[in-house]
Amino acid sequence: MAKEKLVKAITSMDEDFAKWYTDVCIKAELIDYASVKGCMIIRPYGYAIWELIQSQMDKMFKDTGHENVYMPLFIPESLLQKEKDHVEGFAPEVAWVTHGGSEELEERLCVRPTSETLFCDHFKNIVHSYRDLPKLYNQWCSVVRWEKTTRPFLRSREFLWQEGHTLHSTAEEAKLETERMHKIYADFAENVLAMPVVMGKKTDKERFAGAEATYTIEALMHDGKALQSGTSHYFGDGFSKAFDVTFMDKENKLVHPFQTSWGTTTRLIGAVIMTHGDDSGLVLPPAIAPIQTVIVPIASHKEGVLPKANEVYTKLKSVCRVKLDDSEQSPGWKFAEYEMKGVPLRLELGPRDIENNCCVLVRRDNGEKVTVSLDELETKVPELLKAVQDGLYNKALARRAEMTYDAHDMDEMIDIANNKAGFIRAMWCGDRECEDKLKEMTGVTSRCIPFDEENLSDKCVCCGKPAKHMLYWGKAY
Repeated sequence: MAKEKLVKAITSMDEDFAKWYTDVCIKAELIDYASVKGCMIIRPYGYAIWELIQSQMDKMFKDTGHENVYMPLFIPESLLQKEKDHVEGFAPEVAWVTHGGSEELEERLCVRPTSETLFCDHFKNIVHSYRDLPKLYNQWCSVVRWEKTTRPFLRSREFLWQEGHTLHSTAEEAKLETERMHKIYADFAENVLAMPVVMGKKTDKERFAGAEATYTIEALMHDGKALQSGTSHYFGDGFSKAFDVTFMDKENKLVHPFQTSWGTTTRLIGAVIMTHGDDSGLVLPPAIAPIQTVIVPIASHKEGVLPKANEVYTKLKSVCRVKLDDSEQSPGWKFAEYEMKGVPLRLELGPRDIENNCCVLVRRDNGEKVTVSLDELETKVPELLKAVQDGLYNKALARRAEMTYDAHDMDEMIDIANNKAGFIRAMWCGDRECEDKLKEMTGVTSRCIPFDEENLSDKCVCCGKPAKHMLYWGKAY
């Protein structure tokens, strides 16, 4: 009964996907609303997920030679204005500090929406010779963008992220770095978050403000909307020129270095919710689950149950993140609670199980139950956690395949966009005018030019002129 009540408290996905998403964020205790509109409080369980994302991603960065730094929160307006395209791209979202205490500031300070300008200003002071390069930096911090429409994790006025900023002596080296970090993001999404992604390049319209090229990983959510889940940008030497960053090369010539930046955010938590969740709540890939296995004693008042549960807990601590819930709540309540929180495995242990030297393990991803000997737990639990991780990825991959459609002309494009949810693959002539027209007529935006382009036809889906690229299109968050 308790489980039934709890599950009913979540709006069904099919009834209202946006409400379902908000319900999961609140009821799984990931966030609470803050007194500042558009901001969120990340609660301990939500923050624990972020810490696991952060720690694993940070290791991948450090394994590839990157170092963590920290830049100031504020950017002087004059500094922000140095790169014209960049400032224009962020202008509508910038929050400004105009007073310090009761005194009006001589120059407005921007609350950082991103830190390219600060890194350039710093690089100018520390880079003088080719021997000083490359600089491979990353920063974990929060940024502020004054969004009009907000949603937990997906779009908030302040959010947590990492932003990589690197400086190189040659364009080739910088381009390789851009591609390398793009691959790291895709690897992380698929192998840690169990979330299949399309890798590709953004169109000129969609690329990052001030960049020469932007690479993206695009994921498909349960409701068929696309979610940009990580981007890597090649800047060329444009920022270096704007900020007068120079170095002496091997031929003793004063030249400008080449720059990259790349970033992911707490939006990844929203991506996980919308990729794997169901009507019972959150479903977490084991790699980022704060609790990978929860032990629920059955008839815990009976002699021997709690001591055995503690024994099992001690045994499992060495192979997974485990919790023993020995509270006075009923087993039914606990089942619903940990399903809501997306815990990958539930271990049920009662008097009869103890008599038979076994327990029941229940998978969150598919509800499958298996009876396991207590002597085999230390091998069986890791096996099942891997099965859940792989199962979630394969399920999401199959769903994406089912929700990816090909359009060969405008009529097909409009029909799919109006009647089906998901990615649309279609050819494009390369003209901005057609990209704008498709958005106007169908509501879709270009997601990326994939690396594995196929020739679906020789003609642009919009104008019928010769096609240059196959694009993934979709409605997006």
